[in-house]
Amino acid sequence: MTSWKIEHCTVADGAALGYNNMSAFWEDPNWRFGWPKDITLDFLIEQSSKRQPRNLLRDREKTRHLKAVDPVTGEFVGYARWILPEGRLTTPDGEPEWKEGYVPDVGAEEKKKIEEVAESAWWGAGKGMQGSDDLNVVVIKRILGESPKIKLDYLAVHPKNKGKGIATALVMSGIEAANKMGLPVFCMAYKAGLGIYNRCGFKEVERIIQDTAQWGFEGEYGAYFMVYDNPNPS
Repeated sequence: MTSWKIEHCTVADGAALGYNNMSAFWEDPNWRFGWPKDITLDFLIEQSSKRQPRNLLRDREKTRHLKAVDPVTGEFVGYARWILPEGRLTTPDGEPEWKEGYVPDVGAEEKKKIEEVAESAWWGAGKGMQGSDDLNVVVIKRILGESPKIKLDYLAVHPKNKGKGIATALVMSGIEAANKMGLPVFCMAYKAGLGIYNRCGFKEVERIIQDTAQWGFEGEYGAYFMVYDNPNPS
């Protein structure tokens, strides 16, 4: 099996992030239902790519962005976003905690251009399922409020790259960082990702299953709240 390289993201990864992330979530019927019916994947990729550099620079102090890279071709093959708990953003000597995932800053002029491009993007996410995450947000805040935890906030692997161990490599990179910091890890998972999280040592602590008929289509919207308990807590 390929040993994927795990590296921090930079603003130059905007197009790759848009392509990877939108393609990954396009596979989820619940996620697609949240968009206008005439929207296309190509359009979403284009719009998302405009926004990604700004996303990478937002809340740099507490957010870590990692990409998986094919060591032979250099291709961007997966992405994970992590959020550190307040009070654990820097090391005792004042350096950024988990520096391996820290996005490099850019100058004022480049930042201005990034903001202008991001503002030009169309974005209308989630309008088809308004309120679907209200219950989930309550549970997330409660679990994160019980004790400091690193939050796995986003995980995406392009469909063409699934089944290659990329998502597992990204998750394990976060667990390794958490182990060094002595912190547990939390994530809200969907059904498709449960196998990955279970293999990586997460345990389900709660779940919310909602009937999607209330939003006008048949099925269920399931959220699974998972915690990886650090064996050496700080």
